[in-house]
Amino acid sequence: MLWTAGQIVRKFSTTSSYLQNKLKLAIIGQSVFGQEVYTNLRKQGHKVVGVFTVPDKDGKADPLECPVEPNDTVDTLYNRFLFPEGIKAMVESVQLIADGKAPRIVQPEEGASYEGIQKKSNAKVNMSQPAESIHNWIRGHDKVPGAWTIIDGQPVTLYGSSMLGGSVPAGEPLQIEGASQPGIVSKSGLVLFGSDGNALLVKNLQFEDGKMIPASKYFSTGESSSVELTDDEQKMADQIKLIWKGILSNVAAIEDTTDFFKSGAASMDVVRLVEEVKQCCPSVLLQNEDVYMASTFQDFIQMFVRKLRGEDQEEELVVDYVTKEANNMTVKMPYQCFINGKFEDAENGKTYNTINPTDGSVISKVSYCSVGDVDRAVAAAKEAYEEGPWGRMNPRDRGSLLYRLADLMEQHQEELATIEALDSGAVYTLALKTHVGMSIQTFRYFAGWCDKIQGKTIPINQARPNRNLTFTKKEPLGVCAIVIPWNYPLMMLAWKSAACLAAGNTLVLKPAQVTPLTALKFAELSVKAGIPKGVINILPGSGGRDKKMKIGDPLDRSTDHGPQNHKAHLDKLLEYCEVGVKEGATLVYGGRQVDRPGFFMEPTVFTDVEDHMFIAKEESFGPVMVVSKFKDGDVDGVLRRANDTEYGLASGVFTRDINKAMYVSERLEAGTVFVNTYNKTDVASPFGGFKQSGFGKDLGEDALSEYLKTKAITVEY
Repeated sequence: MLWTAGQIVRKFSTTSSYLQNKLKLAIIGQSVFGQEVYTNLRKQGHKVVGVFTVPDKDGKADPLECPVEPNDTVDTLYNRFLFPEGIKAMVESVQLIADGKAPRIVQPEEGASYEGIQKKSNAKVNMSQPAESIHNWIRGHDKVPGAWTIIDGQPVTLYGSSMLGGSVPAGEPLQIEGASQPGIVSKSGLVLFGSDGNALLVKNLQFEDGKMIPASKYFSTGESSSVELTDDEQKMADQIKLIWKGILSNVAAIEDTTDFFKSGAASMDVVRLVEEVKQCCPSVLLQNEDVYMASTFQDFIQMFVRKLRGEDQEEELVVDYVTKEANNMTVKMPYQCFINGKFEDAENGKTYNTINPTDGSVISKVSYCSVGDVDRAVAAAKEAYEEGPWGRMNPRDRGSLLYRLADLMEQHQEELATIEALDSGAVYTLALKTHVGMSIQTFRYFAGWCDKIQGKTIPINQARPNRNLTFTKKEPLGVCAIVIPWNYPLMMLAWKSAACLAAGNTLVLKPAQVTPLTALKFAELSVKAGIPKGVINILPGSGGRDKKMKIGDPLDRSTDHGPQNHKAHLDKLLEYCEVGVKEGATLVYGGRQVDRPGFFMEPTVFTDVEDHMFIAKEESFGPVMVVSKFKDGDVDGVLRRANDTEYGLASGVFTRDINKAMYVSERLEAGTVFVNTYNKTDVASPFGGFKQSGFGKDLGEDALSEYLKTKAITVEY
């Protein structure tokens, strides 16, 4: 709202003169809104003579028309639409008044759509409705005045509603007045059921005394004992008390029982408190929600100290391991699916055997995930992205967590390499150096990118007399689904997920059915690193040295070639070799299964291979080399033959002529070209194929682009 008094100001210049009205203004409105309007009006040359904050008349607000998303609340609508649009409209309206172009419209009382839903007494939830109607009612009143219901005979306000997809989580029943069936206090929150049998999930509860708790803690409130502060922690508490005093200037003294909100604090004071405490102690990652959960000074300090010590009441990770004595160590391997920060059996209880290809023995039973498990994992990743700390986290803090994860992988590198050897048949020394070593490097590389993701400013044509600015922002995509192959299980996980996480996304990852164990071990380490729950979800299930090479146990340091990963692949390789012989290629060596237990294939070499043959067109994914001749000097002929394929992942050129190397590498239709080397990669170098060998890139800066979307913003001012 604006009160105006006009005055005429005439300006002159050497080239032109114009008449412009400048106004004296009084701004009445919410404080942050008023601040932005004040700044913009001052830029236009108007004089602001007063700024006042008053409540809406009779608690009524004007009707608002704007797009409403399924889980929008009053808060999200205000921040996304009303606040920025309101500032723009206010500044434009002042200019219309200043220019004498503003129409005078008297709003009639007839037909006004004012309702009394802003009163707390009218915000009670009707629990006899369908679940979606209950959800809409709760989110429509979040945060003011708050939808409420009766639980255990007392009013309880409900916050943070979302429709529940997939199966209903287990928990303790809770009687809800007027509900068609009892609610469930689960580890995810309070499940409420509508009259249609569908369910919704409520995240937080607030009691009459103002105390707010996570809904999942309803039956355990008051059980945690208070912690005794050390001298250093007491000094921090004293600093925080000064911050409280600075905000609550109307309070004579900050006592343990001083309630932040009952002392007059509002939502912007919450932001100020969180930011000033962060400046005092940057290592503690506070969220606005933490203030609502601990509104008294004593509770706030207890919460702060627990976070400082890393004891912020997160559930301890419970892991059922399969243990195995191997490679002079006890290897501990999780085998359950990993959803929303915890290991659990598949929804339907199904399992399958993962096999050690070295001897064909069963390593472990592994959870066989179902569609319901996928739904729960996607819902957890979506909530973690939209509501959890990951999406709101400072990019530099996100990078710190990824660095910590890389450090933990390094601490467990021998165990990870041993699991890789047992589960995939990778030679241990190769697994230690490449599978695990490069995975660690990949996470460290992308951890460094977290705070360097930025957009651009773009010069555009000016629409005079206004000035324009266009800039872009790089934003995460949201929830990403990642499927990885069996040939480099951990390294492929790292190549995909490190860039995905650095960009700020959450993920649901499916390891290859035959090599799930390092992915599940990685999930365990991610919890220890402090990655918030729901950010990472893992769902196992259905998915040449031309005779000197030593074939054998991958854990034997002298082994050159381990087993194929599973029997079906070994059978396919044997069929591949049979087809090559039938088509006329010369089998120089190998082509048979090694006469020993396990899925071992002899290193195999074919010569006299012609371009039309099956083994020239199809990749074996095994220890098979095919050799084709070309005429000396016929470089263009070689290029035509090399490019005559639907694939184009990687290629190699060996020559002493640098001009010939550059000529060939520029014309090969492959995503990667190795010159006088092969399969030498680095985490900073992009890797990916052309044609049917894949879209996009892993590794390097290019990989980040796969997990980011560009938003263009044009501003007229």
